[in-house]
Amino acid sequence: MMKQPTFWAGNLRTLRIRKKISQQHLADLLGINRNKITAQESGKTRNPRLEDLVLISGFFRIDLDTFVKTDLQQATEEQLAELEAGNTIDLTGKHIRILPITVDNGNEENMEYVPAKAKAGYRSGFADPDFIAGLPKFTLPELPRGKTIRMFPISGDSMHPIPDGSHIIAQYLEDWSYLKDNTACVLVLKGGEEDIIFKLVSNRIKQQGTLLLRSLNSNYDTFEVPINEVLEIWTFIGYLSKQLPEAVAI
Repeated sequence: MMKQPTFWAGNLRTLRIRKKISQQHLADLLGINRNKITAQESGKTRNPRLEDLVLISGFFRIDLDTFVKTDLQQATEEQLAELEAGNTIDLTGKHIRILPITVDNGNEENMEYVPAKAKAGYRSGFADPDFIAGLPKFTLPELPRGKTIRMFPISGDSMHPIPDGSHIIAQYLEDWSYLKDNTACVLVLKGGEEDIIFKLVSNRIKQQGTLLLRSLNSNYDTFEVPINEVLEIWTFIGYLSKQLPEAVAI
């Protein structure tokens, strides 16, 4: 069984610094010895007493399970405020929802195509099994087996030389912490003018709780989106286009 990583030491230091209090001040507020805070933040105390865990997590108003199992150094101020209010957050995308899928008569997972006319409704219907079941199905050779794959239309020239009007074939990414830098992805966003976008993604989850997005076309500026504004991430497999690629000057 894989060992569950824990983040107590780093979280304690992160939350203390966020509140701008010293180790001594925190110890005074909690009524414990400063050495105990120092040892826990440095990781020297590998198994803090349960009483200390409950006391400290209660002081910071963070659920104990979250305090231990979630790397809060990834969290934004907004997300930490959500935790302090008693709400839950997800920094990986892994537990956002159960992905609705459909299967064929052989119990193989279907590949769905999101046509342009359904693109606008995908943001509200992505978690609705009936909406997903109503999407057209497609098959292509040599695509990964046993994976969740969908095809999305794109528009504009921000990812040139991939032509405007192409269809991006992409695989569902369940755990966003495995996202590698500069991965071409289709992202489904919660708000804004664009609901589905295709960009190169730089993984900044561990640093700032954001994703840095850039285009292949250098005329477009890079920009950031908070992780909590992203509904789904699909990693690029290939694309279909009716246009011939541009000639390369020799």
